[in-house]
Amino acid sequence: MGAGGDQWSERTETLVSGAKTEGEQHGGSRPRVPKAVAGLPHQVREELTRRLRRNRRAFGKDDVQVVEAPLLKRAVGASALGNCMEWFDFGVYSYLAATIGKVFFPGASPAAQVISSFATFAAAFVVRPLGGLVFGPLGDRIGRQKVLATTMIMMAVGTFAIGVIPGYSTIGIAAPVLLLLARMVQGFSTGGEYGGATTFVAEYSPDRRRGFLSSWLDFGTFVGYALGSALVTVLNLALTDDQMLSWGWRIPFLIAGPLGVIGLYMRLKLEESPAFQQQLDEHEKSLAQESAGSEFRDIVKNHWRSLLVCMGLVLLYNVTNYMVTGYLPTYQTETLNRSSGSADVLVLIGMVWIVVLITFLGRLSDHVGRRPLYAVAAAAMIVLAVPAFLLIKAHGTWPPILGVLLLSTLLACFAAPSAATLPALFPTAVRYAAMGIGFNFAVAAFGGTTPLVTAALVDITGDDLMPAYYLMLAGLIGLVTVKFLPESAQVPLKGSQPMVGSRAERGELITTSEELYAFTREREKAGQG
Repeated sequence: MGAGGDQWSERTETLVSGAKTEGEQHGGSRPRVPKAVAGLPHQVREELTRRLRRNRRAFGKDDVQVVEAPLLKRAVGASALGNCMEWFDFGVYSYLAATIGKVFFPGASPAAQVISSFATFAAAFVVRPLGGLVFGPLGDRIGRQKVLATTMIMMAVGTFAIGVIPGYSTIGIAAPVLLLLARMVQGFSTGGEYGGATTFVAEYSPDRRRGFLSSWLDFGTFVGYALGSALVTVLNLALTDDQMLSWGWRIPFLIAGPLGVIGLYMRLKLEESPAFQQQLDEHEKSLAQESAGSEFRDIVKNHWRSLLVCMGLVLLYNVTNYMVTGYLPTYQTETLNRSSGSADVLVLIGMVWIVVLITFLGRLSDHVGRRPLYAVAAAAMIVLAVPAFLLIKAHGTWPPILGVLLLSTLLACFAAPSAATLPALFPTAVRYAAMGIGFNFAVAAFGGTTPLVTAALVDITGDDLMPAYYLMLAGLIGLVTVKFLPESAQVPLKGSQPMVGSRAERGELITTSEELYAFTREREKAGQG
């Protein structure tokens, strides 16, 4: 549009934000901002202004995408199931870290067994960026649905394989090698799973409800973890230590096979996301035809700020996530010398609490914004991390429960808005690939290594509050990141049409755009710009 278009946009935004005050000052003689426009959140008003400037007209029916409710429910459900399955495995592996260490690393000391087990756990995260680099560009070219079906198959195979690998006593060094390979298959598939699932759900969700609907993705995450931890807790209570060491630990991994078949069936029934099917401009369509290498260069060159924000938020979320879900069970048994049963139940309480909270917090983020939710929780992390771990260390029943609930509440605040916030940082044509890069590199560097690094720090320093200090650092980084995070609540995704949940809502949005467009043009004609 050139400089004239930019000036028109600036005048529009100034007029909309200040018209009511001017009208009041002059006795109402000047046009007042329409009621529908005045009720829009600031970030939505700005985005509508930009789109009206580009179109030079109000929205028509073809400019607004209506998402059918059955398709939306199926998309959210199938995506959440994939995350549920992925985190069922992670929950199982975290809870069984000490047992897996004994099965695959029997010659090491107890501390070395745990660290070796977590090192194998972390190895999956080393290949996650590679999975993101492969599956991300594929998702931007051949579609989100096909790639998500592929990652579901790979995830099920990798998890099931862990359950059938013989132990060290049977095949020697080949046992930990095969365990490592199975974890790498899981990690490679997960590199395309979460970024694809968040992209898919975000692109299906109506703009006004994206926080709420996307939070169901992480609802599936914590349901999967809770189911995995509950199953291990039941097995620990029902079986002897020898039975768990011999064969009991395999049961949770073998369940992944049937779960994978169900998940694959659901994902094959999905239709491609509306945003992928219809991108707004030819430039983005041409980007989707570029090679993976050129797309990667474009993302790094043109979207590096968004990548850094993405990585900062992922660090905040996943350091907290893996501290609670990956390290806390072992911290209690190995550092605090509690029984595995009590440790399992304590963390399970935290997971159930997150499941209860997360969709409410997702809905809250639609109303108050993503930035306030992140900022308040990050600041609370800095203040409450040490008190939470002091409570966890305390004797008795209620102090440890309160400590876990504190950490779980903070984790829910980070998890709830993430699936809506992160995809909104990037345009449609490169969204899957950019998510694959930003999310997976941050998780590999900071998230999946959290149990390993924290366990090593506690072992080296002898300070059992090291996990709290680690969380405080993550909270500080998160707080700085939020400063640069653009607010995206209720805003259409970049490169996508506005999304609504019904034809009535589409009519409302069209009317609002007409009022905004007419108001700004009227002000210009009156010479008040």
